[in-house]
Formats: sequence, structure tokens, C-alpha cells
Amino acid sequence: MTQALWSAITQTVSVLEGVDVAYNLIGDSALFAQGVELVPDTLEVAVQWDLFPNLYEVFAADGAGAVEDHKGWSVFTVELEGIPVRILCYYNTVIVTDPQRIAFEHDGRTYYAKSVMYYRRHLKQDDPRQELIRQYFVRKQREISEQNEQAWNFSPYQAWTERYGEPSVAAERIKKDPLGRLRPLGPHLGDVAGKKVANLLGSHGSKAVALALLGAQATVVDISSENARYATELAEAAGVPLHYVISDLLELPASERTGDYDLVLMENGILHYFIDLLPVTKIIAELLAPGGRVVLYDFHPISTKLITSKGKKTQSDRRLFLRGSVRRRCCLFEIAHWA
Repeated sequence: MTQALWSAITQTVSVLEGVDVAYNLIGDSALFAQGVELVPDTLEVAVQWDLFPNLYEVFAADGAGAVEDHKGWSVFTVELEGIPVRILCYYNTVIVTDPQRIAFEHDGRTYYAKSVMYYRRHLKQDDPRQELIRQYFVRKQREISEQNEQAWNFSPYQAWTERYGEPSVAAERIKKDPLGRLRPLGPHLGDVAGKKVANLLGSHGSKAVALALLGAQATVVDISSENARYATELAEAAGVPLHYVISDLLELPASERTGDYDLVLMENGILHYFIDLLPVTKIIAELLAPGGRVVLYDFHPISTKLITSKGKKTQSDRRLFLRGSVRRRCCLFEIAHWA
């Protein structure tokens, strides 16, 4: 069945591309084509509305049924490779400017479909497809995490040493001014003495060590053993304890989700690692004590390639036609305990 569906999709798309008609796989067809584990019995394809009449003439040669007109949309059905294919148009809409339209590849060919995230957001929560979509994102997140794990275990210890110096040298600088190492987060963190603090995706541990020097019971969760090596040596050199958990955040062991952290800190280019933030917030909720807080200070790493800063001036690369500027934002959240 899967092979027949793909044959029908490929044949349909070949016809559409041959007459230069923009399209979107939609509904279960879009989910199936992007990898969600369901098998539709009918394919659905939305096409550019003003080309719909001419397109019908093309498919009529393949035995397309009559056009059915509805309020705001029309459809006809043609059978290809033994699969019913519903060709739809929604009037006064432009396919190519649909912000939910994405390109993806299958067997070396590019296709277009309504994104899985669109259906994640718009299907009712009790729709059985929501669980299939959740499983899809779990698989995709795991693929991304595996790539990140490989990348972050490729000599970051050496990179941190070259950037900050040997852990013993870096530790001396942090000891002289631990609060300075936490700029500009300090005003949002408050007094951390005696507090249990988790630095998620805490990398080389500099922030966590600074927190520990200020009296916090600090924990880092990070996927890289190389980062853990640098952070552990940094903490030892600074003379402070540090609990470092080498783990994908979304696969954090249940034993670490203790529900007694006073503060969770996330900062400096980490949210882009996650496809869906809902599982991240659930992990945070399982870490925090009632009344615990989250401090999130983040930016997209692409800004470091597009933006240069000199003093208080921010400049963008005009060749990239950027408008405005990209700035880091610091947000303070109060999160209630989730039972």
C-alpha cells in the first residue's frame, strides 16, 4: 500500500509540475508523506485555484470524475495507481505563499506539503492522529539529538581550552568575579545561596561553577561528555561541587527529575535544538519545586553570523538584506508546580 501511495503521489506531482501548477499535499496525505506512521486510503492535494479548470482538463484524460463545487472550494477525484486522488482548490488563496507549506525530500525528489506542525497545532487534542504526530516528533528529535551529540563530542574540550584557557586558569577568573560571569542574568537570578539550581544544556559549566561559588547547589544537564570533562575539571579547580548529568534533556532519567529545584536556567542559543518546546516545558516542570522559577535568556545562533556588535552599536550584513537588528532577550517566568 505504501509503495502504491508513493507511486500515486509521484505521478500526481509529475503532472502538476509538468503544467506548472503549485500544490500542497494536505491532510493525512501530508502527514503520511512527511513520515507520520499512518496510511491514508485516499490522497488529497490542494492546487492553485485559478488554474483548477485547466488542470481538470489535463486529468480528465485519465478518467477524472466530475467537479464538485462547494462553498469556497471545489474538488474532483481521479484514480492513479489504484489510489483515489482528490484534487482540491480553495478559492482566493495562493498556494506558494502559504506559510505552512514546506518542501521535503523523498528518494531524492522534492515535494510540497502542509507541515506536520500545522496539524500538531490545529487538530483537536483528542484526535488519534495527535499521538502519531507526537511519535513522529520524538523520532525526529532523536535524529537531531544524535547529530548534536556527535558534533558536541568532537573536541569541544580543546575548543573551550583555546577560548577560555585550561580549566585551572578559567577557574581563577571566575573565582575573582563569579557574579560577573553571570552577566546579564544576575538581576533575574536573585540570591542563589542555598538554592538548588539546574543549568540545562549548560555546556562547559562556567555559569554553573559561578552559581556554585555564590552558594548554589548547581547541576548541569548536557549531552556532551567532552563538555562534562571541561566543566568537572573547572569545578574541581574552583573548589566547588558540581553535579553534571550527561544526557539528552528530553531523555533525562526519572531519578534526576526530583521536583525540588528552586531555579532552572537556560541560556545562550539552546531553544533551536528542539522541534517542539512542549516536552521541554514538561521536563522543566518535573524539575522545579512548587513556586520554582525559570530564567530563559536566549538567541538564535545564526545571529552571530549575521550581526556584529561594536560597543552599543549593532550592525547587520546588508548583503543579506536584513531589516532591523537581532537582540538577545532575557525572560523571567514563574512556573507553578505541575502535579
